[in-house]
Amino acid sequence: MRVTVREVAQLLGGVVIGDDAQVITGISSLTEANPGDISFLANPKYESYLGETKATAVLVAAQHTAPNLVQIVVPNPDFAFARVVATFGPKAVPPPLGIHPTAIIGERTRIGANAAIGPYAVIADGAVIGDNAVIYPHVYIGHESSIGADCTFYPQVSIRERCQIGNRVILHSGVVIGSDGFGYASVEGVHHKIPQVGIVVIEDDVEIGANSCLDRARFGKTRIGKGTKIDNLVQIAHNVETGHHCIVVAQVGVAGSSKLGNYVTLAGQAGISGHLTIGDHAIVTAKAGVSKSIPPRLVVRGSPAQEIKAAQAQEVAVRRLPATQATVKDLLLRVAELERRLAALTSSGGVAEKSP
Repeated sequence: MRVTVREVAQLLGGVVIGDDAQVITGISSLTEANPGDISFLANPKYESYLGETKATAVLVAAQHTAPNLVQIVVPNPDFAFARVVATFGPKAVPPPLGIHPTAIIGERTRIGANAAIGPYAVIADGAVIGDNAVIYPHVYIGHESSIGADCTFYPQVSIRERCQIGNRVILHSGVVIGSDGFGYASVEGVHHKIPQVGIVVIEDDVEIGANSCLDRARFGKTRIGKGTKIDNLVQIAHNVETGHHCIVVAQVGVAGSSKLGNYVTLAGQAGISGHLTIGDHAIVTAKAGVSKSIPPRLVVRGSPAQEIKAAQAQEVAVRRLPATQATVKDLLLRVAELERRLAALTSSGGVAEKSP
């Protein structure tokens, strides 16, 4: 990588503050940058690093006071930095080409133009693979499953039978689509498995992180809406439906038959009980436990989850409990002393002694 600040600004449509002839040779964070690197400031809490960074240039949303630092002002530094990395950064490892001789291709399969299937991948009978799909080694595509165009499935992905995947879907290593939902009928102390005969539908432009699991529906469909992004180690239970462009962060669990609206955010380790509805643009903060449906645009926190300001007020009150307890103890002692003096005054008919 060797480009000038001027070239970067032209790519992004940004405004340069400083010497636009400076040469950029690398990409890094503010704290780890060396001379020649370009970095970015997206979160105001890191503004103090601008005075310490060794980066040659930084992408910013507004001009800052930082002597000797070239700044490129752009509307969204985070997104702009991603564009810089994609354009000038290290190139992606080339995907496999064609169908590897060790891949197992079943009967009645349809494989689109320019699709790549890596070593030891298994494409079961009746499966459909779209144009330009990239199937890395040791991926399993189940019977009569359908994979859209321009998908990328990394090693060890498993797609169970009859599931449907849209276009431009990215599945990272270890993702399991269509595993059985967790359903049992308990009869006389024995748990009997309930057949899970539905499927999973993943719409266009979804990305799912490593080792996440999406269970097939008991009946009908478990559905992930278009543009939704799911982090690593997420559990989506049977018959769950998400709207479009949701964000689901690591270690979230969503229980069966719950429905998420559009643009819902579930932060890390949040838990959603079954058969709930989470409204459009709602935000569930980290580690929250949701036991009731949430209306649109509400931000909730805590366990059980509640409106964030109410939850924060309660958390403040809890942190103050030691001081509150000490205050109450002192008040109880003073009340007891007043009662003792009042009793003494009443019994003697005299005047109460003066307080020291």
